[in-house]
Parts: sequence; structure tokens; C-alpha cells
Amino acid sequence: MKEIICQKAETIFTKVMKTITKYNLIEKDDRLVLGVSGGPDSICMLSILNKIRENDLDFEMSVAHINHLIRKEAKEDEIYVKEFCEKLRIPFYSKSIDVQKMANNNKIGTEEAGRNARYTFFNEILEKTNSNKIAIAHNKNDKVETMIMNILRGSGVSGLKGIEVYSKIKNDSKCNIKYIRPLIECERTEIEKYCEENNINARIDKTNFENIYTRNKVRNVIIPYIKEQFNPNIIQTMDRLSGIVKEEEDYFFRLVERKYKEFVIEENEKQIIINLKKFNQEERVIKSRLLLYTISRLLGTSKGIEKVHIDDVIKLIENNIGNKYLTPNKNIKVLLKNHKIYFLNLKVD
Repeated sequence: MKEIICQKAETIFTKVMKTITKYNLIEKDDRLVLGVSGGPDSICMLSILNKIRENDLDFEMSVAHINHLIRKEAKEDEIYVKEFCEKLRIPFYSKSIDVQKMANNNKIGTEEAGRNARYTFFNEILEKTNSNKIAIAHNKNDKVETMIMNILRGSGVSGLKGIEVYSKIKNDSKCNIKYIRPLIECERTEIEKYCEENNINARIDKTNFENIYTRNKVRNVIIPYIKEQFNPNIIQTMDRLSGIVKEEEDYFFRLVERKYKEFVIEENEKQIIINLKKFNQEERVIKSRLLLYTISRLLGTSKGIEKVHIDDVIKLIENNIGNKYLTPNKNIKVLLKNHKIYFLNLKVD
């Protein structure tokens, strides 16, 4: 499938190239798995990356598609993506998963279940194809929607970063990039324009217009209202805020990393031991971030650890009375003993 890049569409093509170059998202001989639903965002990403592969960078691509078995048009979406890949001569992999059943069984929301299913499958194909990166079609609008959702949830400052241009492998000593988002600096209108000018009839998920899920309400109700009543450039404004927050969060992360190396006494898969005296000499903001960082190193994630848990642990440590312990969640225990802070991984026997 050869597309003619129209003059106006060159802008988004150039943006994607600049994003890839700026953040070193794709290198020569990389092997990518692209998550492609069939919608405008993912099809645009597939089309542009294929052109970049043909003309600018030498890398391999495979496509992974999940049929969530929720919409009656889902099978048609799968066929569309399959045929699109056949025309481009790109390997195509698909899987059908009853996401609603998964959500019910695990007592989680449909959105979360669908996201879990997608990323699990993407990783399966990553291993099957011996690939090293997964490309996701998040765009600038998605980032701003996520920022607003995080604000509504009462997240910390880090939630204002929104969706980042790439994510690294957790607990990997080389800190390799794993998930890349080549379209993250492009707006949805640019993506739709690219598809229109290049005669790409992407699939449209009609449920995106139903205000059932939180993201749809933010996308279809809150952002249009803000544009109309307060700031027509809210996407660009929030994107700038994201950039500012990311710079500051990156600084704090490097600072906390340095403090951790100074404070840590022992680290293995079962426990991490921190110097109590040095920890208590720090400002509260550093203590909070250091706790989250330590928990993330031990468990691979700090998900499920909320502000109330961090406050309780700090209070326990500051009181420093005898051998006391606290269990913030079912996976970790924090214990004070012999002037040391023990973080115990309860998932490891």
C-alpha cells in the first residue's frame, strides 16, 4: 500500500520523525510490535512508521490486534487491520478475548480489563517475534485527557505528566526503552487529516462517542466545555504544563535515586534495608518520594500505594519507638529494627 504524502500531511510526518529522533525512540535494526486497533490513531501510526521504515530507518515491524468481543463490529475491525497489514506485507497477529468476562471475574472496570488484555498480548507477540519495543498510538489529546482524569482522581504532581513519550523496562539495569509513542506530540485533528488526505478509511469505534466511561466524558464533555467557555487552546496549554512537570519530576527522580544509593544498606528480591537516621534527616517531600521509589524497586510497582499509606509509614519511622511494623498493602511490610528500616516483600517466601 503506497500512500502519497500530501503537502499538508507532511507536517504530521515531520512531527513523528522529529519525535523519534529527539527521544531516540527507534534505532537501526529495532524490532517493533505495533498495537493496532484499526482506528485513525493506530492506522496513522502504522502508515507513517511503514513509510519511515521504507525510506529513513531500517527496522522491522509486526502488528498485534485484540478483539475485545464487546462490539458487533469488532470482527470487521480485525479483518480491516489484517488486510491493511497484508497490503503492507507486515506480519499480523490477533487474539480474541472476552474482556467483559475478564472484568467481571477480576472485579475491575471494563477499561482496565481491556488495557490489561492488550498489553499482555502485546508482550506475548514481543517475545514471539523476538522484538524489543512496543509502539502505542497515544496522541497529545490522549495525554491531556489522562492529565485531567488524574486531577479528578486526586493524583500527586506526577499525574500531571500525563502519558510519556516512552516507558522503560522496570527494574532493568540497562533501563532500556520498551513502550514508545511516536504520535504523542500530534493532535487528533492532525491524525484525522492525515487519514483523510491519504484516503485511509480507518475504523471508527462508535462507543468512543458514548459517555459511559470516564475518558469519554472528559473527551466529549469536559474538554469541549473548557474550549468553549475558558480556553480554546486547552490542549496546547495542558501539554506545556505536562512538559514543565516532567522536567521537575525528572529532577526529583534523579535526586531520589542519588539519595537511595546513599541510604540503602542491603537490597535483594526479599527485602530492602534503609538507614533510618539518614532517612529521618530529609525533608518530607524527599521522604515521600524515597518511600515510593523503594517500594517500586522491591515490588516492581508502587501501584496501590496511596498518600495515606505513605503518611502512615513516615509517621511510623519518625516516631521510631521500639520494633514496630506497618503493612501498607498485602504485598509489603515496613519494619523498624536496630535503627534500620526494613521493606519486606511479602510476595516472596
